[in-house]
Amino acid sequence: MNTQGQAAATKPSPWLARQPILTRDEKVMGYELLYREDREDNRGSSDPDSATCSTIDTLNVIGLDAVCDGRLAFIDCTHQMLLKELFLLLPPDKVVVEIQETVPAEEGVIEACRNLKKGNYRIALDNFGLNDPRVLLVPYADFVKVDIRKVSPEQSAATVAKYAGSRCRMLAQRVETRQEQISSVNSGFALFQGYFFRQPERMRARHIEANQANYLRLLQAVAAPEVDLAAVENLIKHDASLCYRLLRYLNSPLFHVSSPVQTVRQGMDLLGERELVRWIHVATILVLGQDKCSDLALSSLVRARFCELIAPKVGRNKSDLFLVGMLSLMDAILEVPMGVVVEGLALDEDTKMELLGAKKGSNTNLTPIYRLLVAREAGEWEDVTALAKMLNLSLPFVNRAYNEAMLWAREVAG
Repeated sequence: MNTQGQAAATKPSPWLARQPILTRDEKVMGYELLYREDREDNRGSSDPDSATCSTIDTLNVIGLDAVCDGRLAFIDCTHQMLLKELFLLLPPDKVVVEIQETVPAEEGVIEACRNLKKGNYRIALDNFGLNDPRVLLVPYADFVKVDIRKVSPEQSAATVAKYAGSRCRMLAQRVETRQEQISSVNSGFALFQGYFFRQPERMRARHIEANQANYLRLLQAVAAPEVDLAAVENLIKHDASLCYRLLRYLNSPLFHVSSPVQTVRQGMDLLGERELVRWIHVATILVLGQDKCSDLALSSLVRARFCELIAPKVGRNKSDLFLVGMLSLMDAILEVPMGVVVEGLALDEDTKMELLGAKKGSNTNLTPIYRLLVAREAGEWEDVTALAKMLNLSLPFVNRAYNEAMLWAREVAG
């Protein structure tokens, strides 16, 4: 019996999540990868070295682009990981080696930093502060990260003033509210890590612009009990971006058509009503999100696909849950309150109440599903475990579904 082969085949892959790192204009420049080594550990691995090794193995198999959308990956680095130089297994143009606060600035560590810089790797110092014992590592750092919830705004500003330079960028981490982001900007930070940009109620716009309204009208048209295909065709034909996306999609290798598709109606007939509705959902998110942070549009697609995959296991309609996931970030994409987004859309009551209630902490029949997708996305492993149990979902299934959703979103967005 090949027990070794069986063990390798059944070895669980790490649970990867990502947290965005944004510029001042809220463009994603990278992600910190959050991981849990296996399903038995709710909080993250008790052995960070082993977990990071597993993460590196997984990234080499899945590909950094699939996980990080072609942007930088910030990966935690312990003392031993730095000395073993295991990060040399990853491409230097896509990785930031994030040195934890427990790593001493001893000669071996300094030499490892020198070698990383010779290999064109970027280095970040995590949880840095004034009088930090890792000050000898600052000359090698491309990023210095400050936990704004551990220090006062005055201390944050003093740290920025002391260490910011043309080569070293200061990053505020654990920025979860709009007020914290504004305070961090005022302190001089150039980069921000957290989910503050997903809180639209504090954003400027209070209405939906005309071009955005056209896309919402398209969503309204395909949400009707009887889809008016002529009206749908007219809405698509009068939007050059949607026309282009539809024809490019149908003529791509993904669709395997025998002859070129040249008209909107021809494409609609080829897709059929069900697939047409699904394509419109995806295309609308991509178009609406193209001028906004790309993380929001991609996360909407990941959420939609994840909800669709778990729907049969939780006794829900796939289309309904797909919409819950897809629309759950629409308020942040459009920078309007969720009430403005759902107004007039022909959504079932559970979907509408969940989208409205999720922003206010209210509970509906769909709340456990919504909370599961948010927890899995954010790497909140204890919540993932509890919510999966509540929904009678196995943790390996949840992990597979989320990984598949990430790969799918990356493919359709490409």
